[in-house]
Amino acid sequence: MNFQRKDIGTILIERGSLAAAHLPLILEKLATGEQRFGKICLSEGLITEEDLARALAEQFGLEYVDLRSCKADEGLLATLPADFIRRFRIVPLGMDADTLTVAVSDPTDVLRLDELELLVDRPLKIKIAAESAITDFLKTGTATSRVLREVSEDFMLQLVKENDHGEEILTVESISEDTSPIIKLLNTTILDAMNRRASDIHIETSPEGVFIKYRIDGVLYEASEPMGMQFQAPIISRLKVMSELDISERRIPQDGRFKIRLGEKAIDFRISIMPSVLGEDAVIRILDKETIASNLKGLTLESLGMSKREILRLRKKIHEPYGMILVTGPTGSGKSTTLYAALTEIHTGEEKIVTIEDPVEYMLRGILQIPVNEKKGLTFARGLRSILRHDPDKIMVGEIRDSETAQIAVQSALTGHLVFTTVHANNVFDVIGRFIHMGIDPYNFVSCLNCIMAQRLVRRLCPKCRRPTDYPDTVLADSGINPELAREVVLYEATGCDACNGTGYRGRTAIVELMDMTDDIRDLIIGKASTTELKQKARESGVIFLRESAIEKLLDGETTLREINRVTFVE
Repeated sequence: MNFQRKDIGTILIERGSLAAAHLPLILEKLATGEQRFGKICLSEGLITEEDLARALAEQFGLEYVDLRSCKADEGLLATLPADFIRRFRIVPLGMDADTLTVAVSDPTDVLRLDELELLVDRPLKIKIAAESAITDFLKTGTATSRVLREVSEDFMLQLVKENDHGEEILTVESISEDTSPIIKLLNTTILDAMNRRASDIHIETSPEGVFIKYRIDGVLYEASEPMGMQFQAPIISRLKVMSELDISERRIPQDGRFKIRLGEKAIDFRISIMPSVLGEDAVIRILDKETIASNLKGLTLESLGMSKREILRLRKKIHEPYGMILVTGPTGSGKSTTLYAALTEIHTGEEKIVTIEDPVEYMLRGILQIPVNEKKGLTFARGLRSILRHDPDKIMVGEIRDSETAQIAVQSALTGHLVFTTVHANNVFDVIGRFIHMGIDPYNFVSCLNCIMAQRLVRRLCPKCRRPTDYPDTVLADSGINPELAREVVLYEATGCDACNGTGYRGRTAIVELMDMTDDIRDLIIGKASTTELKQKARESGVIFLRESAIEKLLDGETTLREINRVTFVE
């Protein structure tokens, strides 16, 4: 009896994953012979990778496995060569004397599966998983560092340098057996850090040795065991060579930058080297523009995690024709992302939008973006003066650092431009003092100001491993939380799993306090009223302060009490 296997299109339609009306489009593209049916459906956005994986499992009579609910078998991973796992794009699920069970995304790749059987010298038991799930699975878990160490020799990192004419000269750092172990160490560290979503790499010297730490979601984690002190000087020297800094100078701070090309992707790095009693420490900021770009696709104010109430208030302000929108907060609090979201939302192509940034972290389509270059004399102030001669409607100034930039920004807002900018301050009330301290006339400042928004980022609980918890009433009361309110909801704490690299958190969400410039508040500022009076008036006008915004996130089950206490404090 001949068994007729159903085609993938029929299965997708029967499962309700694909509408029959899309078949003509798919068949037309299928006729070119460049892509298979499932890949066409994916590229057109008609189905998800999970839909395709489930349909393939049904077509071939195999079991579908959801890797998000699986835990890595570190013992099994350790017995298999790292290159073998990466090359075959498989997830080993189990092995006994007779068979090796693996998850694959394409069961039709018979040659690859046959080769795999020969290498492990036992039959395979095949299960089907989504391609992206396999990629994510192989990036998580404690096996990641081992995999990276073993395969780092296969990567070609290209150090990109720029000369005075802006031309790129590639110096290929070939990873071979003769390559310095320090180069191998730094290359592996950079790869590992990017794989774990780190924003910064810290190289710290202590009496116990040299520590390498990653900042992930705003918090530092040790990347490995401490290394011997003999590694400290070579690591710092190598970083100085990459950044074209003075190797012989070890007594003063140095700042630099370098660019690395990894495959087709160019990544920018900013480096800060600081002298200490034990030598020199370094911090490397990773600016992976392509990853930022993928995170910012479809960027909206809603995607930032603000409450709907604050989004409505901010949206009203960013659509005003002129004035100043000020966002404040410490480094790494998401100020630039908020401004990008605002510019993306108001950009219609009918108005000229110009930005000056240090550095330009993400390219916004249709917007003129100017990078600060202090070595060449292009400062925020000088760039802003030039922008005003470029007939702009909306202007974004990456950061106000000095009184000259502040003066020009205020004048721009007073003369019919909508100015978006940031300044470092603790809250919306400290901003006022900062500007007045810079010599800005209070009347001009409050006249141009539409709103001030203070922002912080709190870590989101990992949805896979968070667990309910209870806090004593005294702990809640000490944290400024009404115990009665807390009893009406479920509070959670962080635990840790493979999906979140054992941290208990994955990603961050914004908490904000947004103060509109009402006439009453303007009068108080011009009259040099105390901060207490300003806070009272702001509360009466509907301002929700940072601590209250953080407590809302806790009660909604998005974060933990420990996390909101880390980022904000009880007033």
